Amino acid sequence: MTRRLEAVVFDIGRVIIQWDLRHLFARLIDDEAELDWFCANVVTEEWHFQHDAGRPLAEMVPERKAQFPEHAHLIDAYASRFLETIPGPVPGTTALIERLAQTDMPLYVITNFGAEFWEDFRPTQPVLDHFGDIVVSGQERLAKPDPAIFQLAERRFGHDAGSMLFIDDNAANIAAARKLGWQVHHFHDADELERDLVARGLIGA
Repeated sequence: MTRRLEAVVFDIGRVIIQWDLRHLFARLIDDEAELDWFCANVVTEEWHFQHDAGRPLAEMVPERKAQFPEHAHLIDAYASRFLETIPGPVPGTTALIERLAQTDMPLYVITNFGAEFWEDFRPTQPVLDHFGDIVVSGQERLAKPDPAIFQLAERRFGHDAGSMLFIDDNAANIAAARKLGWQVHHFHDADELERDLVARGLIGA
């Protein structure tokens, strides 16, 4: 039998808020083919992940500008205008968080997020006030799907893995959490998440 849940743990990017590097760079690069090339080769999600994992921008940005000097101004924009990579909230998720909060279910976050960007981002999101603790990868220098970040979260949140529901859009992160015994929901949209939360008895229909 599935264990009774004691806490719900959310990811942020593409679960609570939308995130797309192109949302910034489409404002700065007019040519569609050049935009495609830039996002596939220069400021990529894979390169950005280094900051999520704890590498400081002061190392990453000069190094990348040396590799792509003709795009130096755009690489600077990545560092200075990161909030513009966030188009807005994921439709429906905030309402579900508020419904869960009304039940007094303990809520937490594990997010892959660069520490420097987090400082600017956190004050823009009052929905995060509902969460008792937030594990930020860039601050911990541990990033999903590394099992160590989930084990850190267990200690921080004070619940063992099997008593927590982890919600994430990334299949590798879901697989890592499941392997450690977490209950999981692979996020696609808020409607599907709502059905799962209702089925688990966490919110009313």
